Amino acid sequence: MLSFRYFAVLAAPMLLFVVQSTYAQNQPVDAISPEYRDFLFGESGSNSPQRTHRPTRIADPRYVTYTGNEAAGTIIIDTRKMSLLFVLGDRALLYPIGVGREGFAWHGVEQVSRKAEWPSWTPPADMLKRRPDLPVSMSGGPDNPLGSRAIYLGQTLYRIHGTNEPETIGTTSSSGCFRMLNSHVNDLYGRVKIGAKVVVM
Repeated sequence: MLSFRYFAVLAAPMLLFVVQSTYAQNQPVDAISPEYRDFLFGESGSNSPQRTHRPTRIADPRYVTYTGNEAAGTIIIDTRKMSLLFVLGDRALLYPIGVGREGFAWHGVEQVSRKAEWPSWTPPADMLKRRPDLPVSMSGGPDNPLGSRAIYLGQTLYRIHGTNEPETIGTTSSSGCFRMLNSHVNDLYGRVKIGAKVVVM
């Protein structure tokens, strides 16, 4: 009869493989805070403000009915709901976003002035004063806080961009820019045109 120790030695590699496979399958593709998963994808409908952030697998941006007056191709950003609409006509695509924290939120109308893939990042002077630990500039790439795409808004310092911190989507954590999951900003980037109207509410 095999001893327990011999059985354990044989079984350990198999158990490790099963645990690793299960862990890999359950890893999130992107992350979003639960309250915004509820708002965007209607999973529980709860409005509780006191919830911790946790990574979760989320759906693609979804199509919604649009009954407003903006023309197709317009971007509408609702900073209160932390959502971005890309108008298609009588429908729109709805994306979750992160917005400016207290003191950095803004509203207005701009136009898309430029687009960039894997943009470089140069923190503005006032940000460097607040955060002297930041680099003076950073080349584009996966570690860049602007993520995989940037959509520039007029002559302002603000952008709609990706992020290397997907857990900040659905939060007020930026310095006025609008963050999207990289997969979502890639999709929006391919749809929006230079000169498109951007309404920030």
